[in-house]
Amino acid sequence: MSRICAITGKRPMKGGRIIRKGLTKKSGGIGTSLVKNTRRKFRPNVQRIRVKLPSGEVKRMWVSVKAIKAGMVTKA
Repeated sequence: MSRICAITGKRPMKGGRIIRKGLTKKSGGIGTSLVKNTRRKFRPNVQRIRVKLPSGEVKRMWVSVKAIKAGMVTKA
């Protein structure tokens, strides 16, 4: 199961780690050049916690820490 936040819908996103070499023109160099572009994933901080739903039942679900800190869920 992929780790997606049940409240905010946060999910892993694709991105890249760009490595540049050289001194920037602003700093007096001849400019930077792209050396390597590595594909990677940005994963949200998702944790499995027991959540008390508005109906009163307690359920375990994947919730992002941002949602927990914002008070979007009440812990059981």
